[in-house]
Amino acid sequence: MGTLSDTPRANRVHITFFGKTNAGKSSLINRIVGSEIALVSDVAGTTTDPVYKSMELLPIGPVVFIDTAGLDDESELGRARVKKTREVAGKTDIAVFVIRGGDTDFATETEIMKLLREKDVPVIIAWNQFDRSIKQQATGQNEVLINAKTGQGIDRLKKLITEQVADAGDESITGNLVQKGDVVMLVMPQDVQAPKGRLILPQVQVMRDLLDNGCKVVSVKTEDMLPMLRKLTDPPKLVITDSQVFKYVNDNLDKTIPLTSFSMLMAKQKGDIREFMNGARAIASLCPGDKVLIAESCAHHAMKGDIAREKLPGWMDEYVGGALQYETTSGHGFPEDIGQYKMILHCGACMINRQNMMSKIGKAKEKGVPITNFGVAIAFMNGMLQRVTV
Repeated sequence: MGTLSDTPRANRVHITFFGKTNAGKSSLINRIVGSEIALVSDVAGTTTDPVYKSMELLPIGPVVFIDTAGLDDESELGRARVKKTREVAGKTDIAVFVIRGGDTDFATETEIMKLLREKDVPVIIAWNQFDRSIKQQATGQNEVLINAKTGQGIDRLKKLITEQVADAGDESITGNLVQKGDVVMLVMPQDVQAPKGRLILPQVQVMRDLLDNGCKVVSVKTEDMLPMLRKLTDPPKLVITDSQVFKYVNDNLDKTIPLTSFSMLMAKQKGDIREFMNGARAIASLCPGDKVLIAESCAHHAMKGDIAREKLPGWMDEYVGGALQYETTSGHGFPEDIGQYKMILHCGACMINRQNMMSKIGKAKEKGVPITNFGVAIAFMNGMLQRVTV
């Protein structure tokens, strides 16, 4: 069971283990963490769908290990598994390729390594030496000779992973906008969409980031914004609002006070904010009847007034001057043929990591489909794109 102190999976470093069937991926993961978290068997293809395991790996901290199916399974079911393994590459922060000692055919591994390196994903090669008579050498800078059965080379592999994690550290969400001691107001409507008894993840993450930056955080519901502003001796240095009440907050806030939204901040941290801004401007070229994909990174029960299924489509139709065709998808991937859409509107991506979001942006750009984020789209439609700050 998760707790309030658990680090969300999306904020953990994603370390993926790739390799052929029975290369020793699962055994290696068990060796690294010191417990049997991955199923190990002499039968080829034991690992089917990618297996995710959130762990605390010292001295790194919170990580997600991803154990993938073998890359060489040519059965019909195996090809489906390999397809899922390839999809995992889009959310990988660090890749560890496990190659069994003595293997000389690296065509499949090389193909995926190339894909990862094009995305600037660090790649580590672990030569798994089951037979001690094999005189395999690890000659590259990010190569290591291991034996998953005996534990040989595990410390060296951990060191390589740690070095790559240090280079891929997350930046502060608000660090470029605030200074220590600043008062920051958060406007957070607690309507039917707000989960009972807790705050949504972007609000929690932004609040924690502000506290880490030494800020004084004032949190209010929409209707309490103006009374709280009157109570403050000095105006806040920054106001961060839920995108759904962007217009109200902007209309009632002194224009000298910087304004942004949780969704805009997530767009900056998880994606490419410039690409999202360019994508939002493409809303102006939409025509009634155009197909629009609304993509969410998590599945949830849609209630009345749902932002993705009701509010955003309503605002889009009003802006365009007629009904658009909407398709909604949820999860870490995209539909196969995204080229059919005139535009993609993506959620704040709080449930996926940056690599996953950047992979989605890359696919949209490859197909020439403008992509933007809910909050950026709302800011554009309200004529506020130049007003907000990120």
